[in-house]
Amino acid sequence: MKKFDLKISGIKKSFGTKQVLKQIDVFIEDGQFVTLLGPSGCGKTTLLRIIAGFEKADEGEVILGGEVISNRSPNKRPINTVFQSYALFPHLNVFNNIAFGLKSKKVAKDEIERRVNEMMELVNITDLAKEMPATLSGGQKQRVALARALVNEPDILLLDEPLSALDANLRKKLQTELREVQRKTDTTFIMVTHDQDEAIAVSDRVLVMYNGEIIQDGSPEDVYEHPVNRFVATFIGEANILECEKISDSTVRVSFGDLAVEKAPEWKDSDGKCGGIAIRMEDIHVCTPDEHFEDNVFDAKILERIFRGDYWELIAELLGVNGREPLKLRVMTDPDEIYNAGDQVKLYMEPQYLQVLAD
Repeated sequence: MKKFDLKISGIKKSFGTKQVLKQIDVFIEDGQFVTLLGPSGCGKTTLLRIIAGFEKADEGEVILGGEVISNRSPNKRPINTVFQSYALFPHLNVFNNIAFGLKSKKVAKDEIERRVNEMMELVNITDLAKEMPATLSGGQKQRVALARALVNEPDILLLDEPLSALDANLRKKLQTELREVQRKTDTTFIMVTHDQDEAIAVSDRVLVMYNGEIIQDGSPEDVYEHPVNRFVATFIGEANILECEKISDSTVRVSFGDLAVEKAPEWKDSDGKCGGIAIRMEDIHVCTPDEHFEDNVFDAKILERIFRGDYWELIAELLGVNGREPLKLRVMTDPDEIYNAGDQVKLYMEPQYLQVLAD
């Protein structure tokens, strides 16, 4: 284990009769940007607080660089936190807000000035040094809070929904800046968010949490392109879920016909059902008249089109076979591909984009 690798081992936590964390085991390498992603109440903030030392786990250990730190108070851990509320000191200007921790540690004055100035430059707030928090915008306050946490050179920086109070455009700008700061400092960042786009944009790893458990752990690409179950498929991005039955190792039956898949599910119940198949709406292709595919081409009728700015979203209906109900699918097309309600089209689903789910 490297000096600043973090290991969460067997963590459990309950509040009263409600168990909010169930046997959390995860290893985070030094220098990674890891995001805890999930809906409200899934346990992600509680896990962050346990890492910080603000909450004590009922069971399990927090291990940093091979050393158990579970019983250390927050101020004795080489970990800093950026809170959703920023928590700036209203009576101190920007420079002194950032310098507060260094002054508490009685760092030399010239060293404080050097480190604070370097950090203000890193987060682009050099011109705000003498400003008071009340005069700052939300984005500026967030940069000050980030600088104040990083100037102490923590082994790990925890971020509790740091951008949630900002408007959409500013959030995207600060997502990029946050990632750049993490790379330049090479500090381990662990962020909590319920924003899927944010998690995908900034992270090396995404830990998807649901009901007190980590249900998928992977790169943003893996989590998006290979969801393990229905929750992940529908919580991250937009996915169509197709109920299926296993016909062979490479074929499943859905309501509108048989689909060739790269690998069929390994299990099925007594009725032959084997759970679901997920396909993203951008992975369904509307065929042109001169295109011909051997498998996975189905007739559909466009019911509705919705303009989404950089793409069209189509609601397409596929007729059921063997007495089954029609199924509606969401399909993405480029802005210059115009289809209207009532158009008859053919949809192609490439086998590699059909993801078998565990439920």
